[in-house]
Formats: sequence, structure tokens, C-alpha cells
Amino acid sequence: MISLKKSKSVKNINHYTNVRGLPSIEKIVSSVEDTPRPISTQIVGTIPEWIKGNFLRNGPGKFEIGNHKFNHWFDGMALMHQFKISNGQVTYKSRFLSSDSYQTNKEHNRIAISEFGTVTMPDPCKNVFQRFLSRFESHKPTDNANVSFVTYKGDYYVSTETNIMHKVDPDTLETEKVDWSKFIAVNGATAHPHTEPDGMTYNMGNSYTSKGSYYNIIQVPPTKKTEDETLEGATVLCSIPSVDKTKPSYYHSFAMSENYVVFIEQPIKLDLLKIVTGKLRGKSISDSIFWDPKLNTIFHLIHKHSGKVSSIKYLAKPLSTFHQINAFEEDGFLIIDLCASDDGQAITNYNIQNMRKSGEALDEVYNTLSRAFPRRFVLPLNVDRDTPYNQNLITRPNSIATSVRIAKNKVFCTHEDLHGEDLHEYGGLEFPQINYHKFNTHPYRYFYGCGFRHLVGDTLIKMDLHGKRMKVWEHPGQYPSEPVFVPSPNATEEDDGVIMSVVITPDESTFLLVLDAKTFEELGRAVVPVNIPYGFHGTFNATA
Repeated sequence: MISLKKSKSVKNINHYTNVRGLPSIEKIVSSVEDTPRPISTQIVGTIPEWIKGNFLRNGPGKFEIGNHKFNHWFDGMALMHQFKISNGQVTYKSRFLSSDSYQTNKEHNRIAISEFGTVTMPDPCKNVFQRFLSRFESHKPTDNANVSFVTYKGDYYVSTETNIMHKVDPDTLETEKVDWSKFIAVNGATAHPHTEPDGMTYNMGNSYTSKGSYYNIIQVPPTKKTEDETLEGATVLCSIPSVDKTKPSYYHSFAMSENYVVFIEQPIKLDLLKIVTGKLRGKSISDSIFWDPKLNTIFHLIHKHSGKVSSIKYLAKPLSTFHQINAFEEDGFLIIDLCASDDGQAITNYNIQNMRKSGEALDEVYNTLSRAFPRRFVLPLNVDRDTPYNQNLITRPNSIATSVRIAKNKVFCTHEDLHGEDLHEYGGLEFPQINYHKFNTHPYRYFYGCGFRHLVGDTLIKMDLHGKRMKVWEHPGQYPSEPVFVPSPNATEEDDGVIMSVVITPDESTFLLVLDAKTFEELGRAVVPVNIPYGFHGTFNATA
């Protein structure tokens, strides 16, 4: 890793790679029209007959309103995609989410609602005094739920990280707004809840009070009492105060094992004072996020059934994590597998201007991004008065991870890499997925993800934890998105099933790719005759 000094005004910029000649991906982060009526696709190869249902995807689809442009990839207006699969055939349709943000922007023909990286300018139709006063309003939370499709009580929702979600009919893509804060005192929730086999769902959300900032563990009941119910019965299982009251950590997700919710407090911080005064200063929320590498990462363990927070804090060196792979308990240890990097500044690199660069300027953006790799932490659960200090507590055979008790209630952990050297050639791994319904919270063998030799995924990877071997699907100039595992009927093995991914090609057609999860060979693809931008997360909604 080399460190280059640019000028006195710019801090040292780390260059993590030295990649040259990246192709432009401008077209896959460009606005499209929606396709609200189903259109047929061209099948190449074979889509297995047993796959029946809707493959649902979410992500940004509109990056400008009138003459105004959004600044950040996370700001684009939510576009929901549906691939309806039946009898080996696939139809495609998409709809812009009819959020308040979308409707207000459309009505004013400009960006009227602030997003993560874009702050609204005062309305030119207001007089000078009104425009001046509007600077003193705080950012209203956006309801532009463009991150993922999630389920609560068997219903589908699109979600971002604010307190507003939208309940979605997976068949028609019609939506209804649902506000977390009408049910529990939180100011938002992650777009990555965890669901138990019985449907009980856990999530996390912040609350900002006069006493400071809190991280809340949320529990949502598994079933509905009435047909039109949404989040009724949601409760806050426990609240964890932020170490720094005005600068809580940013988190995109969390981990869950059989008995614990694991919250990872990382050194990516939100400056609440800057957020509150952002509109006054003409600054967006993304300008209020910073990486503090002087801080350790803290793993907090919360017992799911009692809501009790473990007095033991598990520390690790500063790391940045967006997505966890899996967590499970075995032999008195809690094992957490996650995708992590050693630098937390990546979030700011993903502004649209950067993603639309070409030539050396694009290479420079990529080379200053720290790559994410799969890692395993092993936390000893039975730390008590008699637990020795200053020695490795991990007794698992062949484990390279360490956990050392350094103080009464502190254990310092180092990780084991869940990959071999060959993963470096593919730019690390993100968007991890497993056979979730069968193996989440349990020991498992396989996970799937995207390799990142570009700013977006450019390969699909299957990782086998037995021997840390990998299989790769790649095709130059094609950009696969998050792989979703769908088990085959009567599956007996963990990787019996298919992997689905939407592959975006800047100069050719987009297609839904179906791979045999076991061999990682292509079974078939459904070629879509319209453009689709690169998105974030998706899910499969099986139908009878």
C-alpha cells in the first residue's frame, strides 16, 4: 500500500490497488423509465421448471429531477423490479416507488426532498425571507426506500434506513407507506432485518433523545392478528447508549445467532450536530459521516430472549462492515462471519460523479477504495471471574482467530480470513448470501457473493469454507448483482438449488442469470429488452 501526498489541502490518500484501464460504467448508473406492464424475455438455455415465483430487486432508477441532479448513488429514486418466473418462462416489469419524495420531486420538477448525499436548495418560488427561513428547517427523513426487499409477518416491504418503509404487493408492486415511529420510539431501522424460522423478526434502529443517542434492538412478532396489520406488536428489546452521545456509529446491518443479536459498533461515525445544522450549511447527511481509525470496533452481544446486554465487550481493531454472512454458536463460542475492510471511507467514494468517470480518473477512484474481504471472529461466551488474562481463549481446532482477555470486561479479538490468496485477484467479496432459511444461525459450509474488480460487482463467487476454495462465474463487460440462493424442492444438501443474479451490461441487454448452485455452471438466462440500472438487494418470493 502506498501513500501519496497530493497537496497541503488534501490529506494523505491511501492507494490500495494499482489498477489501470477500468471500463466506463456510466450507463449502468443512468436513469431509466419504468416498465409497469409485464414484458416477455428471451430465454437462452433452460430456466428450471420448478422455479415458481417473483424474483424481486430494488435499487436507484432515476438520478435527476428536472435540471437537478442527485449527488450520491444512494440518492436515486427507488425502482422496484419483478421477474415473474413460471414454467421455464420469465416476464419482467418495474415500477418507481410512489414515495412522498418521488411525488414531491415530480410535482416541483426539482429535488424537493433531501437525500443521503443531496441537500435540497430553497424553493425559487418563495420570497427571500421564506427562503432564508427554510434554511433553518432540519432534514426531513426521506421515504425513498431504494435499498432492499424485506419481510415482516409474511408481508413484503421495501426499505431504506429511515423510519418509513413501504409494504409491497409482490404481484402488482403496489405499495402502502408504513412508519416505524408510529409503533416504537425509533428514528429509523436498518434495511437488513433477520428472521427466525417461525417468522419472528429482529432489527436495529437508532433513537435520538435529550440524554443522547441509543442503538435499539427491535423485535417484530411472527404473524398478523388481522389482515391489514403491519408492525403492530413491535417492541424495543433493549437500548444500548452510544459511547459518544452526539456521534453514534453508522451501521448498515447486524448479526444474529441462535440466542444472540450481535451489534457491531464500528468507527464510522455520524456527527448529529452537523446533521441537524446541515440544511443551514447547505450540507447533506453524507457530509456528516466520518471515519475515526483511532477507535476500536466493539461487538455487543444482546441475549434475544431476555434483552440483556452482555457485560463483556469484545474489541477488534478498526474495521468497516456493511454486510454479515452468518453467525452461530458452537462449543461455547459465538462465531461471526462478515465482509469487512480496514478503512471506512468507501461510502463517500460512491457519489454519482465518481461512478460516471472514465479513464485515469475512474481508476483513481477505484484504487483509493479499500476492498472488503470475508473474515471470521470467534467470541468466547463463557468469560467469568476465573477466565485467564493475556492468553488466547480460543480452543477450537484449526482456528487462526484469537480472543484475549485484556481487562475485567474486555476481550480483544483478531480475525481469521475466510478465503485464500486467489480472492485478491477478484477484488475481494461483497453482497454475501447463504442458504438463509436452512442455515442462518447454524454452522454452514457455503456462501455466495460478488467479486469487486470495479466499483460494482463484476463476478459471482461461491466460497466453500472446507478448504476455502472458490468457484467463479465471470464474463468481461458484464456486471452481476447480489446473488440470491433458492433451494430446489426436496433439497438434501446445503447447495442444492440455484443462484439468481441480475446481470447488467452497459452496451447490451440486461438478463436474469440462473446458475446451478452446486456446479456454478449457467443453466439459463432471461434476456430483458430494456435497460436496468445496477441495484442493491433482492429476494425471491416463491408462489405455489
